[in-house]
Amino acid sequence: MNDFEKVGLEIVKFMRGNYRLDEVAGMYYDVPCLKFRQGKKTIVSVNLHKDHYDFQIILGKAEREKFEAVKNEFPIEIQTLYDNERTLHDGKWLLIRVNDPDTFEVVKRLILIKKKPNRKPLSKENAVFGKCGHRCDLCVHYTGITEEFRDILIPHLNAVYGNSDWSMRCTGCDTSGCHCCGKGSELCEPLNCLHKNQMNNCFECENYPCEHATVGYRQLEHKSISADDVTWAILPYVPHQYETIEE
Repeated sequence: MNDFEKVGLEIVKFMRGNYRLDEVAGMYYDVPCLKFRQGKKTIVSVNLHKDHYDFQIILGKAEREKFEAVKNEFPIEIQTLYDNERTLHDGKWLLIRVNDPDTFEVVKRLILIKKKPNRKPLSKENAVFGKCGHRCDLCVHYTGITEEFRDILIPHLNAVYGNSDWSMRCTGCDTSGCHCCGKGSELCEPLNCLHKNQMNNCFECENYPCEHATVGYRQLEHKSISADDVTWAILPYVPHQYETIEE
C-alpha cells in the first residue's frame, strides 16, 4: 500500500469513525468531489484526484479564533496559506493538497477545529463478534436478529453495496449453522487466514486490523451515502467500527 492509498484509508477511518455526516458526491469544476455534510452545512469537501486529495475547509469567525490561538503549532506552510487567504463573508477558504499521511495528520487537526466529533460508538451491550471482529448482531445475515431489524438494514446495505440478495443466513462463527463452514461454502478471507496461521481469532494477531480483517466498505469513492448508511451498512463490518477520538 503506497502513501496515497494509506491516506484514502485514513480519511475513511477518521471521517466515518468520528463524524456522523452524509457523504454527498458532486463536482468541483471538472474534478469529482465528496462533501461531508450535516444537513445543508458542508463540514469539509474532498476533491478526488488520481494521485492526491484536495481538502477544502472553510473557517468561520469562531473557527479562525480557535486556529489563531494555536496557529504557531501548525507547519509554516499552513500558516502561510492561512495568512495569504482573503477573509470572505463566510470565512477563510483553505485548499490543502494531501498525498501523504503526515499532511493528513495536519488536516485532521483543522477538521477537529471545524467540528468536534459527533458520532457515538455503537453499543456493545449484548454484542456478538465474529472471529474477524465483525458485529454479527448487526449483520443482515445473522439468524439472531429480528425480521424487523433486518428490514431496517436492507435499504442501507442496498445504498452502499448495490441491490443484492441478502437471504443467506448464518448462526455465527464456530456454530453448526456457520455459513462459511456449510457444505459447498468457501471460507471467507479472515477465516482462511486464521486457519493458515493457526489462530482462533483475528484479535490474537499482531497485524490486526489488516487488509483481510474486514469486508467492510473501506475506500473513498465518488458516491453519495447517508450518515445512517454508514452506521448500519459499514460500521458493523470494520475493525472496532473505526475507533473514535475521545473528546
